[in-house]
Amino acid sequence: MSDPGEPGAGSRETGTLAERVEWLIRNRWPAEAPRPSKDQNEEVAAAITMVTGDDISNTTVWKLRTGRADNPTLKTLGTLSRFFKVPIGYFGEGEEAESIAGQVALLTLLRDSGVTGAALHSLADLSEGSRQMIIEMIASAARMEGKQRGGEK
Repeated sequence: MSDPGEPGAGSRETGTLAERVEWLIRNRWPAEAPRPSKDQNEEVAAAITMVTGDDISNTTVWKLRTGRADNPTLKTLGTLSRFFKVPIGYFGEGEEAESIAGQVALLTLLRDSGVTGAALHSLADLSEGSRQMIIEMIASAARMEGKQRGGEK
Protein backbone atom coordinates (compact mmCIF):
# COMPACT_ATOMS: atom_id res chain seq x y z
CA MET A 1 0.00 0.00 0.00
CA SER A 2 1.24 3.51 -0.74
CA ASP A 3 2.39 5.83 1.98
CA PRO A 4 -0.57 8.17 2.62
CA GLY A 5 1.81 11.06 3.12
CA GLU A 6 3.55 10.48 -0.19
CA PRO A 7 1.49 10.81 -3.33
CA GLY A 8 1.91 7.97 -5.78
CA ALA A 9 2.45 8.50 -9.45
CA GLY A 10 -0.31 10.86 -10.49
CA SER A 11 -2.33 10.41 -7.33
CA ARG A 12 -2.67 12.67 -4.31
CA GLU A 13 -5.07 13.08 -1.47
CA THR A 14 -5.45 16.66 -2.68
CA GLY A 15 -5.57 18.01 -6.20
CA THR A 16 -7.87 17.18 -9.06
CA LEU A 17 -10.92 15.00 -8.59
CA ALA A 18 -9.18 12.23 -10.54
CA GLU A 19 -6.15 12.43 -8.23
CA ARG A 20 -8.38 12.31 -5.17
CA VAL A 21 -10.34 9.29 -6.43
CA GLU A 22 -7.13 7.48 -7.34
CA TRP A 23 -5.65 8.27 -3.91
CA LEU A 24 -8.74 6.83 -2.22
CA ILE A 25 -8.54 3.64 -4.29
CA ARG A 26 -4.86 3.21 -3.40
CA ASN A 27 -5.03 4.23 0.26
CA ARG A 28 -8.59 4.04 1.63
CA TRP A 29 -9.89 0.77 0.23
CA PRO A 30 -12.42 -0.58 2.78
CA ALA A 31 -11.57 -3.85 4.51
CA GLU A 32 -15.04 -5.27 3.82
CA ALA A 33 -14.64 -4.93 0.03
CA PRO A 34 -12.66 -7.36 -2.09
CA ARG A 35 -9.55 -5.60 -3.32
CA PRO A 36 -9.46 -5.44 -7.10
CA SER A 37 -6.72 -7.29 -8.92
CA LYS A 38 -4.58 -4.80 -10.80
CA ASP A 39 -7.12 -2.07 -9.94
CA GLN A 40 -9.48 -3.05 -12.74
CA ASN A 41 -12.28 -0.50 -13.13
CA GLU A 42 -14.84 -3.30 -13.46
CA GLU A 43 -13.79 -4.76 -10.11
CA VAL A 44 -13.68 -1.33 -8.45
CA ALA A 45 -17.21 -0.60 -9.68
CA ALA A 46 -18.47 -4.02 -8.56
CA ALA A 47 -17.00 -3.56 -5.07
CA ILE A 48 -18.54 -0.09 -4.71
CA THR A 49 -21.93 -1.43 -5.82
CA MET A 50 -21.66 -4.43 -3.48
CA VAL A 51 -20.79 -2.34 -0.40
CA THR A 52 -23.08 0.65 -0.97
CA GLY A 53 -25.96 -0.91 -2.86
CA ASP A 54 -25.72 1.95 -5.36
CA ASP A 55 -25.07 0.97 -8.96
CA ILE A 56 -21.95 2.56 -10.39
CA SER A 57 -20.62 1.57 -13.79
CA ASN A 58 -17.07 0.68 -14.70
CA THR A 59 -17.24 3.48 -17.26
CA THR A 60 -18.04 5.98 -14.49
CA VAL A 61 -15.09 4.69 -12.46
CA TRP A 62 -12.84 4.96 -15.52
CA LYS A 63 -14.00 8.51 -16.24
CA LEU A 64 -13.45 9.55 -12.60
CA ARG A 65 -9.98 7.99 -12.45
CA THR A 66 -8.84 9.50 -15.75
CA GLY A 67 -10.28 12.97 -15.22
CA ARG A 68 -12.80 12.65 -18.04
CA ALA A 69 -15.62 13.18 -15.53
CA ASP A 70 -14.73 16.25 -13.50
CA ASN A 71 -18.32 17.13 -12.54
CA PRO A 72 -20.03 13.92 -11.36
CA THR A 73 -23.54 13.82 -9.95
CA LEU A 74 -24.21 14.32 -6.26
CA LYS A 75 -25.42 10.71 -6.13
CA THR A 76 -22.07 9.45 -7.47
CA LEU A 77 -20.14 11.57 -4.97
CA GLY A 78 -22.38 10.32 -2.17
CA THR A 79 -21.75 6.73 -3.21
CA LEU A 80 -17.98 7.28 -3.24
CA SER A 81 -18.19 9.08 0.10
CA ARG A 82 -19.99 6.14 1.72
CA PHE A 83 -17.73 3.54 0.16
CA PHE A 84 -14.46 5.19 1.17
CA LYS A 85 -15.88 6.54 4.45
CA VAL A 86 -14.90 10.14 3.77
CA PRO A 87 -17.01 13.29 4.07
CA ILE A 88 -18.55 14.39 0.79
CA GLY A 89 -16.65 17.67 1.19
CA TYR A 90 -13.48 15.70 0.42
CA PHE A 91 -14.45 15.91 -3.26
CA GLY A 92 -14.91 19.68 -3.23
CA GLU A 93 -12.54 22.52 -3.96
CA GLY A 94 -10.94 25.22 -1.89
CA GLU A 95 -9.54 25.46 1.61
CA GLU A 96 -12.27 23.38 3.27
CA ALA A 97 -11.73 20.48 0.86
CA GLU A 98 -7.96 20.72 1.35
CA SER A 99 -8.46 20.62 5.12
CA ILE A 100 -10.74 17.58 4.86
CA ALA A 101 -8.24 15.86 2.56
CA GLY A 102 -5.47 16.48 5.08
CA GLN A 103 -7.60 15.01 7.87
CA VAL A 104 -8.44 11.96 5.75
CA ALA A 105 -4.74 11.43 4.98
CA LEU A 106 -3.88 11.71 8.69
CA LEU A 107 -6.59 9.22 9.68
CA THR A 108 -5.35 6.84 7.00
CA LEU A 109 -1.79 7.14 8.25
CA LEU A 110 -2.92 6.49 11.83
CA ARG A 111 -4.97 3.46 10.75
CA ASP A 112 -2.17 1.99 8.66
CA SER A 113 0.41 2.62 11.38
CA GLY A 114 -1.61 0.75 13.99
CA VAL A 115 -2.09 3.77 16.24
CA THR A 116 -4.97 2.94 18.56
CA GLY A 117 -7.63 5.19 20.02
CA ALA A 118 -6.16 4.49 23.45
CA ALA A 119 -2.76 5.77 22.30
CA LEU A 120 -4.35 8.95 20.95
CA HIS A 121 -6.24 9.48 24.22
CA SER A 122 -2.99 9.01 26.13
CA LEU A 123 -1.30 11.58 23.92
CA ALA A 124 -4.14 14.03 24.51
CA ASP A 125 -3.80 13.54 28.27
CA LEU A 126 -0.11 14.49 28.27
CA SER A 127 1.10 17.93 29.22
CA GLU A 128 1.99 20.39 26.48
CA GLY A 129 5.68 19.89 27.28
CA SER A 130 5.43 16.11 26.92
CA ARG A 131 3.52 16.41 23.64
CA GLN A 132 6.18 18.80 22.32
CA MET A 133 8.90 16.32 23.31
CA ILE A 134 7.13 13.56 21.34
CA ILE A 135 6.78 15.86 18.31
CA GLU A 136 10.52 16.58 18.48
CA MET A 137 11.29 12.86 18.75
CA ILE A 138 9.19 12.13 15.66
CA ALA A 139 10.86 14.95 13.72
CA SER A 140 14.29 13.67 14.79
CA ALA A 141 13.45 10.11 13.70
CA ALA A 142 12.20 11.41 10.34
CA ARG A 143 15.42 13.38 9.80
CA MET A 144 17.50 10.32 10.72
CA GLU A 145 15.58 8.08 8.30
CA GLY A 146 15.82 10.73 5.60
CA LYS A 147 19.60 10.77 5.96
CA GLN A 148 19.72 6.96 5.86
CA ARG A 149 17.60 6.88 2.69
CA GLY A 150 19.81 9.55 1.14
CA GLY A 151 22.89 7.42 1.85
CA GLU A 152 21.34 4.34 0.25
CA LYS A 153 20.88 5.97 -3.14
